[in-house]
Amino acid sequence: MTIDKVPMTVRGYAQLEEELKHRQQVERQRIIQAIAEARALGDLSENAEYHAAKEAQSHNEGRVLELESMISRAEVIDVTKLSGDTIKFGATVELVDDDTEEKKSYQIVGEPEADVRSGRVSITSPIARALIGKGVGDTVEVTTPGGGKSYEVVGIKFG
Repeated sequence: MTIDKVPMTVRGYAQLEEELKHRQQVERQRIIQAIAEARALGDLSENAEYHAAKEAQSHNEGRVLELESMISRAEVIDVTKLSGDTIKFGATVELVDDDTEEKKSYQIVGEPEADVRSGRVSITSPIARALIGKGVGDTVEVTTPGGGKSYEVVGIKFG
């Protein structure tokens, strides 16, 4: 069985570490306190507060395991040290929608740190897969759940 590396930026790795630390040191203690308070209320079989706290504990511990796995498999890539004329992991890409002339900017990042609303798209997303290897002046066709889109690459930067 091979362990797949998870590519991510330095910022994405730091965010995962911060969330893990918060869940282990803050959330875990808060949930333990909630369970203790609910236990003090008596009969556990019909105690909604107890069951809610146990469910929160299960959710938190599951996320802790997930974060530990991602952090252990992380392949941290410092995008400030990257350069080039073609799009690759870590690149921030300036695009123009061929239909609407609307400008968009996306940074290609690892899956755990992707957030389209913040302009960060996963390396495994349809748009990132279409962009990899392209350069300024290239046109890319992207098949999205909303249909096909065509973009022109107008800028690439790293860092």
